[in-house]
Amino acid sequence: MSATRSFRPLGSLGPFRPFRSALAAGLVLVLAAGCDRDSDPVGPAPLPDDAVVFDDNLAEGIDFQAFGGSKLDAVQRDETERQQGQASLRITVPAPDDPTGGYAGGAFVAAVPRNLTEYNAITFWAKASRAANLDVAGIGNDNTGTSLFTAETRGLALTTSWRQYVIPFPLASKLDQERGLFYFAEGAEDGQGYTIWMDNIRFETVSGLGTPRPAIATQSLSLEVGSSAIVAGTVVSWTVAGEEITVLTAPSYFTFASSDAGVATVSDTGEIDVVGEGTATITASLGTLEAAGAITVTTVTGPQDAAPTPTRDASQVISLFSNAYTNVTVDTWSAPWDDADVEDVQIGGSDVKRYSNLAFAGIEFTSAPINASEMTHFHMDVWTPDDTDPPAAFRIKLVDFGPDGEFGGGDDVEHEITLNSSTSPALVSGEWSRLEIPLSAFAGLTTRGSLAQLIISGDPNTLYVDNVYFYRSEDDGDPDPTPAPSEAPPTPTAAASDVISLFSNAYDNVTVDTWSAPWDNADVADVQIDGSDMKRYTNMVFAGIEFTSAPVDASEMTHFHMHVWTPDATAPPAAFRIKLVDFGADGAFGGGDDVEHEITVDATTTPALVSGQWSSLEIPFSAFTGLTTRGSLAQLIISGDPNTVYLDNVYFRR
Repeated sequence: MSATRSFRPLGSLGPFRPFRSALAAGLVLVLAAGCDRDSDPVGPAPLPDDAVVFDDNLAEGIDFQAFGGSKLDAVQRDETERQQGQASLRITVPAPDDPTGGYAGGAFVAAVPRNLTEYNAITFWAKASRAANLDVAGIGNDNTGTSLFTAETRGLALTTSWRQYVIPFPLASKLDQERGLFYFAEGAEDGQGYTIWMDNIRFETVSGLGTPRPAIATQSLSLEVGSSAIVAGTVVSWTVAGEEITVLTAPSYFTFASSDAGVATVSDTGEIDVVGEGTATITASLGTLEAAGAITVTTVTGPQDAAPTPTRDASQVISLFSNAYTNVTVDTWSAPWDDADVEDVQIGGSDVKRYSNLAFAGIEFTSAPINASEMTHFHMDVWTPDDTDPPAAFRIKLVDFGPDGEFGGGDDVEHEITLNSSTSPALVSGEWSRLEIPLSAFAGLTTRGSLAQLIISGDPNTLYVDNVYFYRSEDDGDPDPTPAPSEAPPTPTAAASDVISLFSNAYDNVTVDTWSAPWDNADVADVQIDGSDMKRYTNMVFAGIEFTSAPVDASEMTHFHMHVWTPDATAPPAAFRIKLVDFGADGAFGGGDDVEHEITVDATTTPALVSGQWSSLEIPFSAFTGLTTRGSLAQLIISGDPNTVYLDNVYFRR
């Protein structure tokens, strides 16, 4: 499954029972009757401990229930393919445009709970019509939305040959009355549907599993008194025959402890409640085994003042949430399929949305999509007590449903940007951050006529959000514009006879076909500062500068030079990269003799890239060690974290 795919909530659309037989139904009635034993002094009948889920047929008393949004007829009995016996389960994974469902997935649920404590794993055989990675397979999901003991593996490698897979139980003693016997979910691979077969799904006592290694994610959480969070990253790992098996587990398998219950308590299901001021450490164990990792909870206070009141003319604004404007219809600020808690609070007399336990939150206005075609910017005021320094990453995604106005209609587009303390705009901890983002920064958002989703996600787990709106700026500028250099860089002094210039007022420039190739991800503009022409890059991820129609012979040159000015942070982990590409003796891209090399500069390198001043990057060609030929230089590619850069005096010299 690709990293960008997201499933709709895994909830039942109502039981889907293609395999339930009259015999199975009869067994359910018998077992149910057997539990009504008021006159039996021995007590209720023990729960079944059957090992089989599927073996030629579904075991008696089991239903397959499709997950919400999945292809309802994806799972069928197949007598033409089998690992052994008479039949297997054929799973049809739909293509992305399949109208019958977005993926294949569901749970095999027992009508009567089973006692699985004598086993230590579930095993199954599987093959596929192509090599693929099965997104999710596990146990403990009974499709009710209240499952306590889910345990799953992700990305199981499927091949075109039958292979047995093992999913160990994190702690078998917890599975003494489990209805969720097996579940899976899988979407298209590389944009194509395909077929999976499964056979002999059963519980076993597998030898050689060894000692499990439980762990929870190590975190430092800054939370307010009265707020809560969920213990994250609960996993158990085994090494079996040299292969690492990691199972993502529900927190309910673990036992938790708090170093100071007066600050934070933690429930059996892993919910942390902050009850007092101070700091507490949450640790965990799995049975008698201590889990690696710990969570440090430190109490903080939220914002004391409201975010600044917006001053833009209401006629230039489409507002989702702000006391300063009339807001359009928003269906939800936390969709059923997201992973976040949201509540309405007031701060300084202003209404604010407070998100806690944020992994990702879906804000939807699908009933009345927004036409933001005439808007130029997206605005959001954000306050977080959490750390915002890299590698922290706060993400904002906008999704447009396209001209048909429908999700999944084939014309949807989206783009996500990432912010932290070193980006522009910056997300700063402990103060209101005014996020003014040009819509041009959402490069993949090629249409904006039917915007229907705003998705926020990332590491700041507690967020206060206010003044969320789109606006039109007639001059395409901000009230607080991004800083720019106030003067030109020093004029180069190298003799013209020793220079091959791509861009400089000091020299005659060779032919450059483009300063922003069609395949790059950047915006470039020609600007003048202090009487000097220069290139301004904004929203830069990577920019392709090409001179392929007249490649440069720099064989006699010794250095590459570039003046760079950026308002963005340049201290590590920021990294500005410069790549030179030579097309080789044939002068053609991809001819087999191309060579290239990329170097990285930041505030600590030599030469250094310094924020807020002109940096003279004088780089010897010997630093480009992979650039073994320089007779047909045809590309210069710049990329990295400074998203706004000014360039001048770009040349080769000897």
